[in-house]
Amino acid sequence: MEIYAERRARFLQQLGGAAAVIPAAPLVTHHADCEYPFRQDSDFWYLTGFDEPDAVALFLPHREDAPFVLFVHPKDPTAEVWHGVRCGTEGAVERFGAAVAHPLAELAERLPHYLEGAEGIAFRVGRHPAVEPLVLKAWAQQLDRAPRRGSAALGLVAPCPILHALRLRKGPEELERLREAARISAEAHELARQVTRPGLNERQVQAVIEQHFLEQGARGPAYGSIVAGGDNACVLHYTANNARLRDGDLLLIDAGCSLSDYYNGDITRTFPVNGRFSAEQRELYALVLAAQEAAVATVAPGVTAEAVHLAAVRVLVEGLIGLGLLSGSVDGVVEQVAYRHLYMHRTGHWLGLDVHDVGAYRLGEHPVELEPGMVLTVEPGLYVSDRLPVPEGQPAIEERWKGIGIRIEDDVAVSDRGHDVLTAAALKSLAAMER
Repeated sequence: MEIYAERRARFLQQLGGAAAVIPAAPLVTHHADCEYPFRQDSDFWYLTGFDEPDAVALFLPHREDAPFVLFVHPKDPTAEVWHGVRCGTEGAVERFGAAVAHPLAELAERLPHYLEGAEGIAFRVGRHPAVEPLVLKAWAQQLDRAPRRGSAALGLVAPCPILHALRLRKGPEELERLREAARISAEAHELARQVTRPGLNERQVQAVIEQHFLEQGARGPAYGSIVAGGDNACVLHYTANNARLRDGDLLLIDAGCSLSDYYNGDITRTFPVNGRFSAEQRELYALVLAAQEAAVATVAPGVTAEAVHLAAVRVLVEGLIGLGLLSGSVDGVVEQVAYRHLYMHRTGHWLGLDVHDVGAYRLGEHPVELEPGMVLTVEPGLYVSDRLPVPEGQPAIEERWKGIGIRIEDDVAVSDRGHDVLTAAALKSLAAMER
């Protein structure tokens, strides 16, 4: 728990005189009286490591006696028979480092007292309907009393800029957990390629992947696994995973595990179902691989995520012009974004406690520069289909290219030396994709 205490200390310091109210996630109904498996709010987890629903954490830099307060469900033998052991208020103090802990039912009564004396209130509005009215009521009471007392919290601000800037830069312990998630995820991709053959259902390959996640101690998939054969790969967020794999098609798999402490892997690999590329598949795969390797090579301190994206785009555009799928100059096509019918997404995103992790990509007009400790995915692709219109002035797509969808994605940590590919154990060379 020392790691969480260190994070809280940094957060409290940056809050200045504001008090922060950070709620945990609630349980979410799946259907009738059945709920989805609980998934803790990432901001709450980052600061507390407490994995129960509905709790509320207060961070009070103006209270030296109680800078960290938790409101939690109390111990209740009857509830625990049905839903599992609770930590309770004593455990919140002894195990999770709260200076004080109270039953959740006392939040409405006690919150105004704890917020008294704060210069501001840091709370994310619009996301926590059970807690938000209590925060607003406590603040309103302060404002009502301000003419007599001469003080009140001056404003309601979002804690996100502070907290998400902290989360964007991973500590050594976080990098180790991301490395572990990458290891398990890479092993699953290797297993999936070994079992894939024509006639299998996409779901059977999904089962192999997710079984490995669970066998290795992960919570399960970090997101809905994408197992997309043939033209299904041209649907970016395809998750039906119920089609039969056909001889001659490619199989795109985008899957990663989530660990017990919520750190995630996120890998995409694409390979021929029958073990051999067709001529068109080979041309496009080699092009996406070259673009991905060029983008990965760009990752280094001081570089921007925008520069990583453009490195991939320029390689893709140059290659597509050479294949006759685009026409014009590289600079002209890039400037006009005339490739968007074939490559319509960005080349990566931050990775951490969330798969699409928090953190700004731009500060106003200025792209954020990469720093050691940041982790991002690098995932260019090509998706050749009739789903999007061909831009004016660009060539019609020949039938031989249609239905080919390819994406190659790695998880890359920025280091002092440049970068570290966490998912390198998942092979991606042309030779490795064939058998």
